[in-house]
Amino acid sequence: MTEHTIDGQAATVLARLEERDAREREQGVARALRLRQVTPDVGRFLHVLVLASHARSVLEIGTSGGYSTIWLALAARATRGSVVSLELDPVKVRLAREDVAAAGLSEVVEVVEGDAFAYLRDRRQPAQFVFLDAEKEDYLAYLDLIVPLLVPGGLLVADNLLSHAGDLAAFRARALAHPRLSAVVVPIGRGELLAVRTA
Repeated sequence: MTEHTIDGQAATVLARLEERDAREREQGVARALRLRQVTPDVGRFLHVLVLASHARSVLEIGTSGGYSTIWLALAARATRGSVVSLELDPVKVRLAREDVAAAGLSEVVEVVEGDAFAYLRDRRQPAQFVFLDAEKEDYLAYLDLIVPLLVPGGLLVADNLLSHAGDLAAFRARALAHPRLSAVVVPIGRGELLAVRTA
């Protein structure tokens, strides 16, 4: 990355989170307790997509420790936008807020604690970019709430399409055939669905 897209402060936090995630996976830390964050190449992929789409209203469903949030926020800062990230686990909310602050991005990010379904049902502000990385059994239900919020030309990225292919088969089929989306699965990281909201 070039200096104008990522600074040393954020790079230090990202490196620390990468090390922790690798260590927790190696040690077999319980799924509910570990970070469960995206791979570094997916972080860069998200960053590039936000920059390329000039998205200013970025929504993330599933914050965990804030790793992908930081990548999104670095791009949103460049587009003069902001990120709203939704997380149910209060321990991870606290961790993410600390990591975002350590990366110098608190002014760009709002981490919202609570039920993402309730938030999405109540939200009236459209979104230009949505990143979905939550419990896999909820993806289909999230899709029905996300699509109406996306502006025409807005992007949806969903994680784990290849690593959880069986669990997400119905979601994948629905997204690829959705009348208001043009979508493709990109073989990067654990598999990313990339979809654009059509007019």
